[in-house]
Amino acid sequence: MPGRNDKKVAVLIPCYNEAGTIEKVIRDYRGVLPDADIYVYDNNSTDRTAEIAAAEGAIVRKEPRQGKGNVIRAMFEDIDADVYVMADGDDTYPAEAAPELLAPLMADEADMSVGDRLSNGTYGEENDRAFHGFGNDLVRAMIRWIYGYGFEDVMTGYRAMSRPFVKTFPVLSEGFQIETELSIHAVDRRWRIA
Repeated sequence: MPGRNDKKVAVLIPCYNEAGTIEKVIRDYRGVLPDADIYVYDNNSTDRTAEIAAAEGAIVRKEPRQGKGNVIRAMFEDIDADVYVMADGDDTYPAEAAPELLAPLMADEADMSVGDRLSNGTYGEENDRAFHGFGNDLVRAMIRWIYGYGFEDVMTGYRAMSRPFVKTFPVLSEGFQIETELSIHAVDRRWRIA
């Protein structure tokens, strides 16, 4: 069985017009996961996202079908690794938390680990969008009621996933519903979640 350092890690960064942040995001992940392959999938950006990402050493690919779900579908189909970290190109998620996110998968204790933006309260203050918190609460309550599993943050895009999870996940969403779809699939198919 491979040891902790033998697992191939891929960092997945779907991007749409992230020229202002993508350089920092790639450098941050390279700093905490120096052996990982960093993939940037550009989703029809009209800025220099792809050019900047390539200059920073990321593996850059294009996904012409608009929408985050379409990008994730392409990433899951194209990229081979033992474990995957899914983040965003807008510097939403702290790269320094990636090793903690990966730890349950590296120890073979989980098939998906889920980042939590909500518990400390700062995300809600910084992202005061109408109905966003309500929608997250509603979906969390429904998953708890139907499946008996309580996610802290069901709509976060910050996740780590195992190869079996990624390669058997049937992506249906075209857009930002992908995070909820990942969560529901995990509990419905009884994957190990951290």
